[in-house]
Amino acid sequence: MSTGAVAVVLGNTPNTFTGLKTIGKIFFILDIVLFLLFTGLMITRFCLVPRKLTASLHHPVEGLFHGTYWVSVALILNCAYVYGNGEVGAWLTEALNICFWIYCAISFTVSVAQYSMFFRLERLNVTDAVPAWIFPIYPLLVVGTLAGTILPAQPDSASWEIFVGGVLFQGVAWLVSFLLYAIYMQRLMTSHLPSATVRPGMYVSVGPAGYTAAGMFSLASQAPRLIPPNFFTDTVVPDGEIVRIIGIMAGLFVILFAYWFFFITTIAIIAGIRKMEFSLNWWAFIFPNAGLTLATIQAGSALKSEAINGIASALTIILVILWLIVAFFCIRAVWQGDVMWPGKDEDKSMERLAWGWRGNRKNEHAHHLGHWRSHDAE
Repeated sequence: MSTGAVAVVLGNTPNTFTGLKTIGKIFFILDIVLFLLFTGLMITRFCLVPRKLTASLHHPVEGLFHGTYWVSVALILNCAYVYGNGEVGAWLTEALNICFWIYCAISFTVSVAQYSMFFRLERLNVTDAVPAWIFPIYPLLVVGTLAGTILPAQPDSASWEIFVGGVLFQGVAWLVSFLLYAIYMQRLMTSHLPSATVRPGMYVSVGPAGYTAAGMFSLASQAPRLIPPNFFTDTVVPDGEIVRIIGIMAGLFVILFAYWFFFITTIAIIAGIRKMEFSLNWWAFIFPNAGLTLATIQAGSALKSEAINGIASALTIILVILWLIVAFFCIRAVWQGDVMWPGKDEDKSMERLAWGWRGNRKNEHAHHLGHWRSHDAE
């Protein structure tokens, strides 16, 4: 997600220079390579131990990250338009239209299915609430920005449908996220902060407001082209302009909420920085804040503000630097066996499900799915 998010930000940042698009394409290509690699590794894992697929979907930690896979797909679709429009044939426009609706259908299904599984099979403690509880709905949080990105090249009929779909799915994602914000705030007020090592994961709370604001700005800017003058009302002011103003106001209403969580998280990280060790949560330095950066880029465009554009460019530079730093520490941690090894990550409570059919033949635990559930769920 983080690599794709950087590619999207580089393709939209307001202040450009020669070679910036090439850098963005490099990130995009790397994103595709990583996506295919990790997809292949996950398929291999579930082929070796099929029961881990079902287990992972409602695992109290790993299960939350299933939604992030689909967010990666949305970012690839974003990049396909940003770096492919005008570079390839007209087939890309129709392909993106089809992919958009397939993505929306899958994302909505994932959000309903996963939360239903958690409601039935798990009992999570409110005192341990983390922003990652939002992940099952996260694929829908990026629908608004995806719709706003691919709209300009779509024909009129398809554009209107994508516009409405973008608003609908962004709305449900934002409202579900807002409900979970309340649980997360309760945890912060009544319990302790997450440990210093996983504290970067608190940046996930920046994403819902950031991507919602970005989606509202992006969709609003295109409303005058899509909505006929008297589609909703009989006023003198064209309805498209009314929707544009409402959308911009909605984006402004939300964007500072993302900045608020950004500063809350940054202060929490600084307070525990001496105790921090690398974990995969460090990638949250990039992806959620990419949503904040995209929202800032769109706000600068909507308000025609050079100052906001400057802030957006600064955030873009910081994101790239953070990506390089986190990538270095991640590669080093993998090399040293600290992450992405059996028993080291979110799946460590499933380690009794042995790898491969040979290991599972005599493993009685491999034939039961209930041992990682909470006692209440059973």
